Amino acid sequence: MSTYGRTALVTAGVLGVSGLAVAALPARLRLRAEVRRRWRTWALAAPVYLGALFLGDGGAFALAAALGVVAVTEYVRMAGLGRAEHAVLCAAAVALPALAWRAPPLLDLRTAALLLLAAALPSLLGGNSASGFTATARTVFGLLWIAVPLTGLVTLGPTAAAVGVAVALGDVGAWCGGTFLGRRGALARPLSPLSPNKTWAGVLGAATTTALALLAVGAWNVPLWGAVTLGCVLGDLLESMVKREAGVKDAGSWLPGFGGLLDRIDSLLLALLLATVVTR
Repeated sequence: MSTYGRTALVTAGVLGVSGLAVAALPARLRLRAEVRRRWRTWALAAPVYLGALFLGDGGAFALAAALGVVAVTEYVRMAGLGRAEHAVLCAAAVALPALAWRAPPLLDLRTAALLLLAAALPSLLGGNSASGFTATARTVFGLLWIAVPLTGLVTLGPTAAAVGVAVALGDVGAWCGGTFLGRRGALARPLSPLSPNKTWAGVLGAATTTALALLAVGAWNVPLWGAVTLGCVLGDLLESMVKREAGVKDAGSWLPGFGGLLDRIDSLLLALLLATVVTR
């Protein structure tokens, strides 16, 4: 069975079992409504993600471009960037996956140079002497954090499907690890002051479930496991850093159970970037 087939089978099985478990949650459980909202979002998002990748590079491009435009819009709002920077980031979120689909050899130092220039142009042409450097730096960060990693949906092929499922299960494993193992002892220590609820127990839970997920879909190897685990662990902290400086709790409010799109794909973005590095 192909990686796509195994990934789809594992995803259907996990959604089915978890759906029964969620339906059986007692009414008195405080988090029951929140867990149900999250499961419904997963049940809708998983077929869209895997279905787009199953269509091949064209579907992967469409998925990457759609996710990129929404994600950079949320990021621009948090980072306090203007319309010009928003336009640059949206254009890159569409153009980079398009190049990965139609002209992958062009994704080299030439493209990096053009991206750097594009990030600086709004401040250069607008004469932004007060905060031009900050705006340019934040635009470059948005390119590296969102637009560049999403090209991995195209370039990684079937591995992108495996990474997506492994990250999703890794996030669940991190929550379970932190909840059941992170109450006392060494594993209860916070991983970073940026997010005190993220503990070393959560790291252990993420590492375990990502390994099991990659084994189940037939994509296991140590470098990829490391990339996915680091994505699960550090991706959320990366977004927490951005949100803390912006003074917001969530990147958005439209995605039931999660907040915004960036709140859902923060781990995936870093995992895709690192997976691209280790599979080259």
